[in-house]
Amino acid sequence: MKEPSRPKSGGARKRAAGSPPRGTGPALSKRHRAGTHRLVSPEETLERVRPLMPVMGITRIANISGLDCLGIPTVMVCRPNSRSLAVSQGKGLDLVSAKVSGLMESIEMYHAERITLPLKLASYNELRFTLPVVDVTRLPRLSSSSYHDNLRLLWIEGRELRHGTPVWLPFELVHVNFTLPLPAGSGSFFMSSNGLSSGNHLLEAISHGICEVVERDATTLWNALDDEGRYRTRLDLATVDDPNCREVMARFERAGVELAVWESTSDIGLPCFICTIAERELDPLRPLYPTTGMGCHPSREVALLRALTEAAQARVTLISGSRDDLGRSRYQSTQDEAYWLRTRALMGARGPMRRFQDVPSLESETLEEDVTFELERLNAAGLEQVVVVDLTRPEFGIPVVRVVIPGLESLHDAPGYVRGPRADKVLRERRS
Repeated sequence: MKEPSRPKSGGARKRAAGSPPRGTGPALSKRHRAGTHRLVSPEETLERVRPLMPVMGITRIANISGLDCLGIPTVMVCRPNSRSLAVSQGKGLDLVSAKVSGLMESIEMYHAERITLPLKLASYNELRFTLPVVDVTRLPRLSSSSYHDNLRLLWIEGRELRHGTPVWLPFELVHVNFTLPLPAGSGSFFMSSNGLSSGNHLLEAISHGICEVVERDATTLWNALDDEGRYRTRLDLATVDDPNCREVMARFERAGVELAVWESTSDIGLPCFICTIAERELDPLRPLYPTTGMGCHPSREVALLRALTEAAQARVTLISGSRDDLGRSRYQSTQDEAYWLRTRALMGARGPMRRFQDVPSLESETLEEDVTFELERLNAAGLEQVVVVDLTRPEFGIPVVRVVIPGLESLHDAPGYVRGPRADKVLRERRS
């Protein structure tokens, strides 16, 4: 893949292709920068959203950190009457941050399950001559998709982020109400929570949503590489100089857990990492799961920390058995000794390593700068359309959005994934 150029930081960057999104207010300074960049502290967020738990059906926030020996704060948030996942997970450098992480994820899902915005039932051919419609040829499809341009399905209106213009897109890409029967035309496009995000401000939610969609795309492109191509992206952990990342890495070491990290940054140029952890020695009486985490953010320090803590969260989630979309086969396969041996062999493979300081990074002071930079990088990679559906409910006042970026790949190991043009390009380059 093409090496991304190093971005400039601060106000010196030009704001041409990625002008600030309209309707999001003035530039907002980041007041919290400990491990993540937020408008306010986790304590303030928790105080504001916790009273809303009962009305959204959230019954408890459970601290499950003690189920593992890693010492990385992890929680599960229970919403029994969910229309998708009844349990959400959260992680962070401290317990309050983990609670906010899990709680906001559950809140996002609640909003996307109960969308009250106007919908249209029509085919693409019925809409495209009278309304602006997203480029359906660049949307992620299902392997079993029966979509055609005359199929009638539900559509919802979003906004193209750069210009603030309306654009209609399939409702299936926005909602997460998985109760049956599904709406008319369902099964055409890839249903997931990819790009669903929340925040203390609309810009915060948008930035997080963009990063998640880019992260999934980058992970899929990285997995499309051959072994040699992946080996060349290995990160030299000795070069990591961020104190928060170093602390999490030290916790893995003290727990006897092996760690490997690869830089998966794509041609878009937003820092992305993939992290895998596994027991250094397999205990047949207590087989624990090798797990993987991913992270993306304009700041390489935040991106790496997200990948590290997500790997830890995935491990505790499997130990707790609380994830209701994981079946028995997933638990059995990850506890299999052969799987552990394959994972350890991948983690042990050595080759040229990348320095952490060589990963592109942006250290900005405002949320506006982050979103502007993200739009610039997407535009430079030929991804001109970034669609946002604002799912914020006035009665709650918690900004929630769904970000859809036509042309980016879905996560490669999700059920029903079909490889798109970007992954095909990587495979062609690999063969040439």
